[in-house]
Amino acid sequence: MENQKVVLGIQDKPKPLQWLLLSIQHLFAMFGATVLVPALTGMSPAVALISSGIGTLIFIVITQGKVPSYLGSSFAFIVPITTAKGMEAAMSGQLAPGSFLVGSFLVGLTYTVVALIINRAGTGWLMKLLPPIVVGPVIMVIGLGLSVTAIKMVTYNSGMITDDNPLGYDLNFVLVGLVTLTITVVTAIFTKGFLSVIPVLVGIVGGYLFAFCIGMVNLQPVIEANWFQVPPFEFPFVDYTPTFSWKIFLLMVPVAIVPIAEHIGHQLVLSKVVSKDLIKDPGLDRSMLGDGIATMVAAGIGGPPSTTYGENIGVLAITRAFSIYLFVGAAIFAILFGFCGKIAVLLATIPTPVMGGVSILLFGIIASSGLRMLVENKVDFSLKRNLIIASVILVIGIGGAAIHIGKLLSLEGMALASIIGVLLNQVLPGKEVVDFDKMFDE
Repeated sequence: MENQKVVLGIQDKPKPLQWLLLSIQHLFAMFGATVLVPALTGMSPAVALISSGIGTLIFIVITQGKVPSYLGSSFAFIVPITTAKGMEAAMSGQLAPGSFLVGSFLVGLTYTVVALIINRAGTGWLMKLLPPIVVGPVIMVIGLGLSVTAIKMVTYNSGMITDDNPLGYDLNFVLVGLVTLTITVVTAIFTKGFLSVIPVLVGIVGGYLFAFCIGMVNLQPVIEANWFQVPPFEFPFVDYTPTFSWKIFLLMVPVAIVPIAEHIGHQLVLSKVVSKDLIKDPGLDRSMLGDGIATMVAAGIGGPPSTTYGENIGVLAITRAFSIYLFVGAAIFAILFGFCGKIAVLLATIPTPVMGGVSILLFGIIASSGLRMLVENKVDFSLKRNLIIASVILVIGIGGAAIHIGKLLSLEGMALASIIGVLLNQVLPGKEVVDFDKMFDE
C-alpha cells in the first residue's frame, strides 16, 4: 500500500467538488449498515444517522483530526437492545422505560474506562484478556444468534396469519428477500471499485425497487412528509427518567468486549492503509475514548452504541483519499439527512423482507468473521483448552443460557458467553502469549 499514490493526506483539504463527492461516498458506505441496526431494534433510523454524525465529529476532535474513521451503529448490540426493550415492556413498573438507553450509556462509559486503563497501563493487558480463542467464538455467537431474526424477516408476515397458515408464511416476502440477497451478493462479488464496498446499500435499493414493482411499497407517506422534521429524540429527564438496573448492566456491558476488539482491529488495519502508526499517535487510548464519548452522546439522544466502520476503511483503501475533512463532510451530511422528514419516512417504508435479505448475508458474515479470526490466527483445536473454550461460548451464547438471581438480576446469552469465555481462558492451563499485532492483521 505504501507504493500507491496518496490522493489526499490526512490533513489535506480537498477542493470543494472533490470534498462534496468524496464525503457523499463515505456517507453511502456507512448508510446501509447504520440504518439497518435501528430498523432491527425498533429505534429511529433518523436519530441513528444524527448520532453517528455527531459521534464522528466528537471522535475527530478527540483524536486531534489524526484518525480518518466514521462511527456508525454497532451490530453487536442488536440482540441486547431488542432484549432490553422487550424486558421493559414485560416488566412494566419494575423496569423503567429508557433502561436500554442507560445500558447504552454504560457501554460508552466502559469504552472510556478501557481508554483510561490503556493510557496508564498500555495494551498488554488486552492481549491477555481478548485472545482470538475468546473473541472469535463470541463474534460467531453474534451472527448465529441473529440468524433466526433474519429468516423470520423474509418469511413472516403478520397479515397472512390464518388457521391454515399459523406461521404467517408469505411467498412474496421470501421472493423479495431472495432478490435483495441476490443483488447484494452479486454486487459484492462481481463489481469493482466503490460499488464493491457498498453491496448492502445497493442490495437495499435493488430490493426496495423490486418490492415497489410488486406493490409492496406505498410512497404516499413520503410525498406527504415535510422536508424538515425533528426526529423522535429520547432525552433523559425529559422523555424518561434514567434508572440503573443490574439486569440491563449485565445484559449489555459484557458485550462491549466485541466492539472493543473490533475497534482495535480497525485501528491496526487503518494504520496500514494510511501508513501511519495510529496506535501510538494519537494513541489507542484517544480513539477508544472518542468511541466511548460518542456512544454516551448517542445514548443521550436515543441512538444506538457506535463503533468504527470497516466499510469506510475499505473506501479509504480504494480511493487513497485519507483527508479527515471527508469524514467531517460525511458526518454533516448524516446529520442533515436525519433532519430530513422525507428521508426518515422513506426509510420507514422499506419492507421488512428487504432488510431481512441483506441481514441473511450480514449476519452470516459476522459469524464467518469470527471463524476467520480463528483460522488466520491458527488457533489449534487439537488442544483441549481451545476446544472447550470455543464450545462453551458457542452453546451458551446461541442456546440462550441464563443465570437468574432474584427477579431483576440476570446474566444471559451473549453477555454470559463473553464473561465465561474470558474466565475460562484465564483459569485453564496452557494459555499462550498472543501477538497483538498479528491477532488483528488483515
